[in-house]
Amino acid sequence: MKLGHFLMIGLLTFGSLINAQEIKKNAIEVTGVAEMEVEPDEIIFNIGIKADNKNQLADNEKLLFETLKNDGVKNEDIKFKSMYQNLYPKTTKFTKSFQFKVNAKTNVSKLFEDLNQKWVSNLNIAEIKNTKIADFRKTVKINALKAAREKADYLLESIGKKTGTPLEIVEVEDYMSDSVLPVAYKSRMANVQMEAADAGADYSFDNIENIKLKYSIKTKYEIL
Repeated sequence: MKLGHFLMIGLLTFGSLINAQEIKKNAIEVTGVAEMEVEPDEIIFNIGIKADNKNQLADNEKLLFETLKNDGVKNEDIKFKSMYQNLYPKTTKFTKSFQFKVNAKTNVSKLFEDLNQKWVSNLNIAEIKNTKIADFRKTVKINALKAAREKADYLLESIGKKTGTPLEIVEVEDYMSDSVLPVAYKSRMANVQMEAADAGADYSFDNIENIKLKYSIKTKYEIL
């Protein structure tokens, strides 16, 4: 029984050595990189309104919703964020914050003009995005993988070899720029005081930088 046990261990060890040798094949390791610029089709804004009392705040909230509706913003695209009341009697102030989104059909410049009201305390961009960004990411990653394969092919061809089975595929980099802002908007990125907004500034989608996608894929291929 002991002899059979040792024979079994020997066979397993020998099999493991064979597998280890198979894994240690001659291989080439390359990295493929792909980039793409995507036009934004959606902007998410943060907006704050202010008032001297609760009733006035409620009235200003109605004005906000009416203004946004007139500029094509749907109610479901407006979200409540927070409410604040200054408790000091001499300086009682009420504020309320919302978030809303617009699409490429929205006339953003007109929207800014319509929101140029004393009851609007601030307006800033929370996020600029493309609604189909997930599909574009997949495309860029696939292109990065294809670039890696192409690189392996021409490098090995130069020494009379061919690219074999992929042994390893690793996503190295996942990057999307997060500083996409309208050129005219960059100087007052934090808070846009509506009464000080430039009348001639262009806040349209055409004046927004593209979203930049970049992905790197590291691969290892067997050398034939």
